[in-house]
Amino acid sequence: QVQFVESGGGLVQPGGSLRLSCAASGSIFRVYAMGWYRQAPGKHRELVATMFGGGSTNYADSVKGRFTISRDNAKNTAYLQMNSLKPEDTAVYYCNIVFGSITQWGQGTQVTVSS
Repeated sequence: QVQFVESGGGLVQPGGSLRLSCAASGSIFRVYAMGWYRQAPGKHRELVATMFGGGSTNYADSVKGRFTISRDNAKNTAYLQMNSLKPEDTAVYYCNIVFGSITQWGQGTQVTVSS
C-alpha cells in the first residue's frame, strides 16, 4: 500500500505561481515514473508532467515553458513548480507514481486560478 502526502494547492491570481509537492511512502520499489495529472470539471484527467527514473521528462504542450517537474528520488517526492498560471490551469491536480506494474494515485489537490 502506498501513502501520499500532497500539498501546495490553493487559490492564485492569473500570472501567479504555485509549487505542488507529493511525497509517496510505503512498499515502493523500482520507481519507473512520478508525475502529475489534472482534471478540470467536465473534462477527462490529463497528463501535466512526468519524470522518469533516468531523469527525462514529458510535459503537456499547454504547460511547456511554464511548469517544471522535479524529483527527490531518495524520498520518492515529486514537485511541480507552476509559473505564469492561467485560469485554464484550474483543476484538481493528482500525483501519480508507477513502479513495477503498479500505478498509484494521490488524493488530489485543488488549484484555482482566478482574479
